[in-house]
Amino acid sequence: MITLTFRIETAGSIEALAAKIASDQSTGTFVALPGETEELKARVAARVLAIRHLPDAAQPSIPEGGIGPFRRADVDIAFPFDAIGTDLAALMTIAIGGTYSIRGMSGIRVVDMKLPEEFRGAHPGPQFGVAGSRRLTGVEGRPIIGTIVKPALGLRPHETAGMVGELIEAGVDFIKDDEKLMSPVYSPLSERVKAIMPLILDHEQKTGKKVMYAFGISHADPDEMMRNHDLVLEAGGNCAVININSIGFGGMAFLRKRSGLVLHAHRNGWDILTRHPGLGMDFKVWQQFWRLLGVDQFQINGIASKYWEPDDSFIRSFEAVTTPLFSPGDCALPVAGSGQWGGQAPETYERTGRTVDLLYLCGGGIVSHPDGPGAGVRAVKQAWQAAVEGIPLEDFARSHVELARSIAKFADGKAA
Repeated sequence: MITLTFRIETAGSIEALAAKIASDQSTGTFVALPGETEELKARVAARVLAIRHLPDAAQPSIPEGGIGPFRRADVDIAFPFDAIGTDLAALMTIAIGGTYSIRGMSGIRVVDMKLPEEFRGAHPGPQFGVAGSRRLTGVEGRPIIGTIVKPALGLRPHETAGMVGELIEAGVDFIKDDEKLMSPVYSPLSERVKAIMPLILDHEQKTGKKVMYAFGISHADPDEMMRNHDLVLEAGGNCAVININSIGFGGMAFLRKRSGLVLHAHRNGWDILTRHPGLGMDFKVWQQFWRLLGVDQFQINGIASKYWEPDDSFIRSFEAVTTPLFSPGDCALPVAGSGQWGGQAPETYERTGRTVDLLYLCGGGIVSHPDGPGAGVRAVKQAWQAAVEGIPLEDFARSHVELARSIAKFADGKAA
């Protein structure tokens, strides 16, 4: 059985609505039809396993939800594996499909999903994941420290390369194109690769360290996306930014089967699914699809994010991508980003279980350091050293000028 947990809100009966969801999303009817035998229903009909009532809601999540009180409950519904199989498109259709159009609901959210053993090995999963990302960057015993080329749009290839060169010399481990940058007229991917990869390869030859650069290769046409992939791979690159919502399940499956690059997922558009607490889908559920399809690195937000997401939500996202579906090898490397600088390192370290298995991604927190990007990289490394050693940042900063300067600029939370 495949078990989905729906958080239901209704002015009517929770039990009746749960039964309707089970019926509509499997056999598709509430009334007996010719050919709908007991054997058929036993084979493919979903059934309600459990209902856990929650406190009522004062207001409906959907404006036309009716007149309260609005009852709420988490409802486990089991769908026979034989009716879905391991097809992720079929599974997503069941998970959201027509559920949101059922009458009588004032809110519904998919909050959990448990997959049976049949899914183990049915999809490729991460090719590189945590271990491969560490091996390719040569980073052990601390977070992989990364940054984003800013400004996101407008820089020409030679201008981008100039910034990349400084970051490479500064000792950064990872650099990425902003997700909005793919192959615009002023900065075609082919020209960006030509300008950047020689710098990376030259640095590798001199030092033995190969900085991982994630080029934006996303495209609605899978064949064009593969041409972008091949261009990066043939130039000696080892990573790509993938805007997963933009390319879809099919595009991701097509790419992963043929890929030789680390696939760094940007969850663009996820907020549409999840921002209303009474509607949509939890990241805990959604991320399972993309990990099965083969995401290696999963960009999430971070502590004290510059966006809407609360810290507790970031921690749940972090826990989700680092919890095995079937084995540790199917975990993606979590990428903490969005307004990050060294100041969030201590809380990030403590609240993620004192782990250093993450990519810590800073944009302005590195490139806007008052003494330049090089000092920005050193400041973030110093902050993480202090966090792991349990030394307050202010104390550590007394003997580490880059961290001290970073605190002076970013501590108010506005500049990064």
